[in-house]
Amino acid sequence: MNEKLSFENTQIAFQHSSNTDLNRAYWLFRVINVNFLVKIGPPVTNFFMKIGMPIKSLIKATIFKHFCGGETISECDKTIKNLADGGVGTILDYSIEGEDDETVFDNTRDEIIRTVVRASKDKAIPLTVFKVTGVGRLSLLEKMDEGLKLNIDEQIEWQKVQDRVLEICEMAHSEGIPVMIDAEESWIQKTIDHLAINMMRFFNKEQAIVYNTYQMYRHDKLASLITDFTVAEDEGFILGAKIVRGAYMEKERKRAEERSYPSPIQPDKAATDRDYNDALVFCADHVDKIAIVAGTHNEDSCRLLADLLDEKKIAHNNPHVYFSQLLGMSDNLSFNLADSKYNVAKYVPYGPIKAVLPYLFRRAQENTAIAGQMSRELSLIVKEKKRRG
Repeated sequence: MNEKLSFENTQIAFQHSSNTDLNRAYWLFRVINVNFLVKIGPPVTNFFMKIGMPIKSLIKATIFKHFCGGETISECDKTIKNLADGGVGTILDYSIEGEDDETVFDNTRDEIIRTVVRASKDKAIPLTVFKVTGVGRLSLLEKMDEGLKLNIDEQIEWQKVQDRVLEICEMAHSEGIPVMIDAEESWIQKTIDHLAINMMRFFNKEQAIVYNTYQMYRHDKLASLITDFTVAEDEGFILGAKIVRGAYMEKERKRAEERSYPSPIQPDKAATDRDYNDALVFCADHVDKIAIVAGTHNEDSCRLLADLLDEKKIAHNNPHVYFSQLLGMSDNLSFNLADSKYNVAKYVPYGPIKAVLPYLFRRAQENTAIAGQMSRELSLIVKEKKRRG
């Protein structure tokens, strides 16, 4: 067991935060802890934006500043440097979602390619990421997942989606920069999985360039991971696997209930935790052939993976193993892991404020769903404030 690794060291956790940053985080998490405010926040904010109230600067100075890097890649420079000073990498995450316009999809593809190019010039950006719904229409992906026949226009549209994904992965491959394909809702995930594995067949022969994402709050995803590894082994490519617990639980359960099909979600949190940790063990056992990004805010899972690396004498900085958290959360994990020389990278969302709002609202709502995590964030901030006097 790694005796030196502590997630309690707030001096390391908040070394990159000024007193002003710490105070802003303190008040932000206090507000997020109030369920009522989080529930009324999104409709009220959207209403104010619609009627042209000058609310944008308030959002930018508070919740946006805490959880996002900026509105453009260059606006993220300060955050990238700040994280790098603490040994933590940046994953630039262009957080536009839910569009259904071909021009927007092309623009999003171009922007994601710009993040790959930026990463190729900067060791502080070790990984890149995109969502398939950023470059293709949700309802088209739904139709694909259901196995319905596409009309001629939809066939052309589907080809464009595949081309955009291919262009992003081609650029990642030519620049030697890994790109993660984020997981999404279960009713489009089969199509995303198929795309991701195909891209790995092309680009993961020598090194892990393309990663798929496995959401362990789904009861079938540990089995998917193992099956995909068998395919990768048989076909001679490296499996890229980002392991997360998941982000769409309420939506998933509600839809399953409304449409009377069995919920894809685990029966309880203990089952999710068990599958998550089993996935880490499986990946660590095959670290020469699986590249893993452990996306988690769970201290036990972080410690488990850190201990597994030590147990199996795998170097802390092995390029096949990354820990990952979101900007603005769990700095006690990110910076203390980095201090012990593990590979760590934070998701740094960016984009126009209006387009990133759905992401921000989801963060706040998820945070109230994991109230224990919020209390943890607050208690660490309070501890550091006291330490600083």
